[in-house]
Parts: sequence; structure tokens; C-alpha cells
Amino acid sequence: MSVFVSTLNQTAFLFGFIIIGFILAGRKILPEGSAAVLSKLENTVFIPALVMGTFIENFTIERISSAWQLLVISSVIALIAVPFAIFVSKAVTKDKYIQKIYTYGLSFSNFGFMGNAVVSSLFPDIFFEYLIFTLPLWILIYLWGVPRLLIADSGKKQTFRESLKSFVNPMFVAMLIGMIIGLLKIPLPAWTVSLITVSGNCMSPVAMILTGIVVSSISLKKTFTNVRIYIISIVRLIIMPLVFVWLASFFNIPQSIYICALCSLAMPLGLNTIVIPSALGKDTTIAAGMAIISHLLSCITIPLIFSIVL
Repeated sequence: MSVFVSTLNQTAFLFGFIIIGFILAGRKILPEGSAAVLSKLENTVFIPALVMGTFIENFTIERISSAWQLLVISSVIALIAVPFAIFVSKAVTKDKYIQKIYTYGLSFSNFGFMGNAVVSSLFPDIFFEYLIFTLPLWILIYLWGVPRLLIADSGKKQTFRESLKSFVNPMFVAMLIGMIIGLLKIPLPAWTVSLITVSGNCMSPVAMILTGIVVSSISLKKTFTNVRIYIISIVRLIIMPLVFVWLASFFNIPQSIYICALCSLAMPLGLNTIVIPSALGKDTTIAAGMAIISHLLSCITIPLIFSIVL
């Protein structure tokens, strides 16, 4: 019961910021383009700071000795999840564009914004392992998810070389810097440590406010009456985590890796299905609906699954 309550408190706390963002945007308190500004702050300052600080503190010989297990298990889960996501998406709709949106949402949860927030709050001792665990997912997003599902057929297809260039981003660079500082134990001035720590602490609330701003532009009536969105959300939030729990029962998976996998699978649908297609002039109504429904349901499903399994 304590796991359920603590997880519910954390997810409700995060969803509270979604409501704040929704209200601020809905009442036009925030200016046009606020979502783009917050998104840039998240991706260029707050998330990189959180990642850098985590690697500075945890990237040691002792901690990375078992990293191969995290990478292998994460890769195996991704290789199972993607074909399953494609199958479910084709079964739910015949529309090719919506199929790709569903496939991306089922293949990649909000393991970044929401996942980082949940794990850093509830399981701070394994946050470093969680970041390592999600690396194969980021690679798959850059090489397949974004170019083949979100950008394809938009007139702006990415080549393999262009996909590789996407790795040179603030989060990846911050991770490399954190690795070097952590591994070599390079001392940093106190003000630098504080700057990195405080910037990283801004990640969760800003990410949730951004989510609220994004979903404020959609029709709630159409969203809450779209049965397909509920089906996709339930598959993402309940079926996929429970299938993992069932399969994991046949193997001796270390507890920290088990929690990392469960957290990444139990998170709601991600926001890339909104951000990237909207920049290309595509319809994001379905994607925004997926975001708000799945994030709302996750306030119950995440605490429920954690309390049953952990």
C-alpha cells in the first residue's frame, strides 16, 4: 500500500503541472510559441543538466561494470515491443498515417520526460542505471522511430547519415561530458555543481507544464470519445508492462534492471508524436489526444502496477 500511495502522490504531483500548463495556455496567459520555448529549454538546458549531473556522480568503474546487462535487456525488450506495436496499430486502424503514430507511441513511451521524473523521484538510487537502460531506446528513436514513422512521407525524409547526425544533441553531449568528469573524478567548483543540480531539478515540472500546453489546443470532446485512443493507451500502460512482468518471471533479472524496464514500459505515450509532426505541418489531433488520455490514466495505472509488482 505504501508503494501505491507514494507512486500515486508523485504521478498526481506531476499531473498537477500538466493541469497548470493546460490552464495557462487555455486562458491565453502564456504567449504564442510558449510550447516551443519550453521545449527548447528542456532539450538544451534542463534535461542535459540532469543527465550530466547524474553521470558526474555515478559514472565510475564500479557502476559501469554491469552496464552491458542493462543494454542487452533493453535491446531485447525493444526488439519484442516494436513488432508487437506494429501488429496492434494495424489491427486498430487502417489509416497509414495514424498507424505510424500508434506504432511510435506503443514502441516508445514517455520514458524521457515522465520516466526521468518518476524514477528520479521514486527510485533515485537507480536513476543512473535507468539512463543507461534507455540508451538503446534513444538509438532506435533516432535511427528508425523519427525518420521512418514521424518524418517519412512528409517530403523531408532523413538519410542514414542525417540520422547519425541527430546523435550530436545537447543530451548526448552532456552525457559524454558527465562520463569524462565522473570517470576521471575531475573536481568542479561548488557554484558549477549547484548550477547543474538546480537546472536538472527544473526538468520535471517544466516537462509536465509543456505537456499541458500541448494538449490545450485539442478538442476534449473528440478526444474523450475516441475509443481507439483508449485501446492504445491501455495497451501501452497496462498490457505491455504486465507482459514484461510475466516474461521476466521466467528469468533471473537483477532488481535494479527489472525496475528500469518496468518504469520505461509503464510510462504514458510520448510527446514526439506531437512535436515533430506539428513542425512538418501534419495533423496532431490524434497524437495530442493520446498524450492527454494516457497521462491522465497513468496517474492510476503506474501506482497500481508498482504496488502489485514491486
